[in-house]
Amino acid sequence: MINRIAPSCGILRYASLLACVSLCCAISLFALSTPAQADVRNSDRITESSIEERGLTTALCPNIEANYAILVDANGKVYFERDAHAPVKIASITKVMTALVAMDYDPSMKMTITVSEEAAAIGESSASLVEGDTMDMKNALTAMMVASGNDAAESIATSVGKAMLKDEGHPGASDKKSVERFVQAMNDKAAELGLEDSVFANPHGLDDGEYAGDHHSTAADVAAEVKVAMENDTFRSIVGSEEATVKLKRDGETVKVDLTSTDELLSAYEGTVGVKTGFTDEAGGCFAGANDYEGGEYYAIVLDSPDEYQRFLDTQDLWNWCYKYLQDYKLANSPETIEVQMGETTGTYPVIARVAHLDWIDKSVTATISDPEATINVFALEGNISQECEFYDVHGTIHAGDVIGRVVFKQRNNEVASTDLIAAENVDAPNPFEAIGIWWERLWGNDAVAKSEVVNTTPLLIDKTQTVTQGN
Repeated sequence: MINRIAPSCGILRYASLLACVSLCCAISLFALSTPAQADVRNSDRITESSIEERGLTTALCPNIEANYAILVDANGKVYFERDAHAPVKIASITKVMTALVAMDYDPSMKMTITVSEEAAAIGESSASLVEGDTMDMKNALTAMMVASGNDAAESIATSVGKAMLKDEGHPGASDKKSVERFVQAMNDKAAELGLEDSVFANPHGLDDGEYAGDHHSTAADVAAEVKVAMENDTFRSIVGSEEATVKLKRDGETVKVDLTSTDELLSAYEGTVGVKTGFTDEAGGCFAGANDYEGGEYYAIVLDSPDEYQRFLDTQDLWNWCYKYLQDYKLANSPETIEVQMGETTGTYPVIARVAHLDWIDKSVTATISDPEATINVFALEGNISQECEFYDVHGTIHAGDVIGRVVFKQRNNEVASTDLIAAENVDAPNPFEAIGIWWERLWGNDAVAKSEVVNTTPLLIDKTQTVTQGN
């Protein structure tokens, strides 16, 4: 499926509002929600090369407004990059690292998290926690990741940092020192994961006023840590929840706080399974999204999108673009077929090649592959498919099914598939009289053999007939 985009929750809210306001207001709201013209940049990279180097038209490239982005799958294959290694602010995407450190320290998810005075008063995005609230780690992570609660992030950092210092022989540390210890653990974790340009100064991602400073990461680093986080089942279940209820203790009573995820794509785009939004005036609209598609998981990271709405459009555009060019490519595309009996089964097989029989002057062996319907999944924009056949030295009697060569399929010089060439017919060796005749001819200089040839074709995945249209 290519067109998997569904109306976002933001659009649905606008549609509801239109029913109860004047036409003038409706036009104004629509203008606010309509995205500006997106762009393609010559420096954007598809797989390993820029679109300028690849000679791709802008029509073949994703149009997004985010200034920094990456699209990568769970195996680490990069499909798209835009300044993905530039250090920038990431706002609340910071909380992915906060969660990783917290889960490392308390894998049981049962540690008690206490809301400090500073945590309750931190402001901005909030899970509505108040000073003195207590809850277990899982509920605290839920409050932080679903509602993007800065109060929850600060509470986790304070409680876990305090426990770390106690473990290290420093009980009774102040809240400030405890948060500093936790942030140190965040940077240690970044180093452990090989995040080469990530520096954390706080557990929530605020970046102005008292929180202004050298707090940054890159789209590529975010993708790497998101992949690790999504391998944790508890984290995965939390960030995949459109709604959640946090249970906590407040003034001796059990209180339930209902939360709605800030990730609008969970309900608006098929297959979305998380993970984290972010926004500040400095960072712009940020989103780290995970999407399941046909058995694979794809992570789209967009940073510094113009606003909170556009970050979701950019993410959807990246996924739609990628899935459009993920294709099943059939290996056998021969214009010829042959009836073959393989054991007790007779069927029609494609003729892949003809391989010279070296004992004869004028005979070859028709070759096929064992699975005529074999396909590979490829990303079309990575380049067209080529094939290389290796023909073995064929002597003696050949039976259908014997291996007589090998065919390798490549995309941009990288092997993507290979399979044996097998005989599709029986060919006898020369009998004694025929062998004498062939020997006689070769004695007098006729050393010819039939020419081995490839019959199979490799249809184009894409047709690049134009030069790059200039981007911005």
